[in-house]
Amino acid sequence: MFIKQLSVFIENREGRLGEVLTTLKDNNINIVSLSLADSSDYGMLRMITSNPEEAKSVLKEKGFSAMLTDVLAVKLEHKVGELQEVLEIICKAGINVEYMYALATKNDDATIVIKTSNAEEAALLLQKEGAEFLTSSEI
Repeated sequence: MFIKQLSVFIENREGRLGEVLTTLKDNNINIVSLSLADSSDYGMLRMITSNPEEAKSVLKEKGFSAMLTDVLAVKLEHKVGELQEVLEIICKAGINVEYMYALATKNDDATIVIKTSNAEEAALLLQKEGAEFLTSSEI
């Protein structure tokens, strides 16, 4: 039910993001989804990739600070209120949503990548309510 997210700390300077993307491309690693947040000094690039272990390894070889994190990829129907219903389940249990972003999939449904303060409990609650998760093999 969990998938691996690759997080890369990058300096907030011209060309650094391109170096990350080139490294992954040169190693035949596909980026399925990404999120980039920045501050004045650095950026946090979060990605779902076709091979997270290999991606982490090749980026570390190039001098990047990279780590893997377990996240949930929750499938959503395209209907009004679907995201709100998922978040309500999590929030009613007192679990904080640390961040989330969209993930592109081949089917007509949507998927969100979500990191919570208690991933195990969030996963169990969502599973109990019938939520479906994208698996690593589906990526």
